[in-house]
Amino acid sequence: MGIFGFFNKNKKETLDKGLEKTKTSVFDKIARAVAGKSKVDDEVLDNLEEVLITSDVGVETTLKVIKRIEERVARDKYVSTLELNSILRDEIAGLLSENNTDDNENWDLPSDHSPYVILVVGVNGVGKTTTIGKLAYQFKNAGKKVYLGAADTFRAAAVEQLCIWGERVGVPVIKQQMGSDPASVAFDTLSSAKANNADVVIIDTAGRLHNKIGLMNELKKIKDVMKKVYTTAPDEVLLVLDGSTGQNAFEQAKQFAAVTQISSLAITKLDGTAKGGVVIGISDQLKVPVKYIGLGEGMEDLQLFNKRQFVDSLFKK
Repeated sequence: MGIFGFFNKNKKETLDKGLEKTKTSVFDKIARAVAGKSKVDDEVLDNLEEVLITSDVGVETTLKVIKRIEERVARDKYVSTLELNSILRDEIAGLLSENNTDDNENWDLPSDHSPYVILVVGVNGVGKTTTIGKLAYQFKNAGKKVYLGAADTFRAAAVEQLCIWGERVGVPVIKQQMGSDPASVAFDTLSSAKANNADVVIIDTAGRLHNKIGLMNELKKIKDVMKKVYTTAPDEVLLVLDGSTGQNAFEQAKQFAAVTQISSLAITKLDGTAKGGVVIGISDQLKVPVKYIGLGEGMEDLQLFNKRQFVDSLFKK
């Protein structure tokens, strides 16, 4: 086995292990849904609808999946319950494709300009700063020069945590005093990155949602200031969500989408929960691609999201 085959095998094993709780829960529910049935009929579909909803896929997304399976049953006339897992894989992967979720294989960045600027948003406690640290680790391992900006200036712990990650990974962190203007931190970070020919810049932001107008204005100001250094910045607005919170993650996603344009999603803490179905529902409802998933505490446990591998792992016996 070549070196890339080894890393792909290791990634797949991490994915399978990380989704174990979700998979076990889903399989147990599906087994009960088809008990005593040889073909997919209305009763099986009703039971399957309940399985998906209680697996945190979400009501609207679940109804889409059920409708697609109904159409398939009507077209094929007879669909065995033994085929149900492969049908679910096909239909859910198709749904994710419609949300522009790519099957990312490596940590490449667009080659038309640099640095590539990522603005990271999300409420406190979802693993936002940790995700930034893990992203920095992955990009640095891919040979990229990384700069981090500590623009969550309202929490001393956030700045301190990002600095610890910077030291651990070996990348510079640009910061100011507690309570400083977050836009000023973003400006300094991009200016330093520009002067030092960085490849990627990742900016942390405050995770406050109790004052939506304040958050909206703050994010707009950060973006406006960024453009004074790079007219294209930010290239990506990444929303970090805690997958273990299930439907609460849905609500957070909707609230952030209401105050700023989201271009990608990172869903964390999937290894400790049976609520992995939330990945499918959030992407479908927001029409925003999932780009990263968190499957453990280690720096290498943030993975690029591959929809086919994710769905195969979730529904594979």
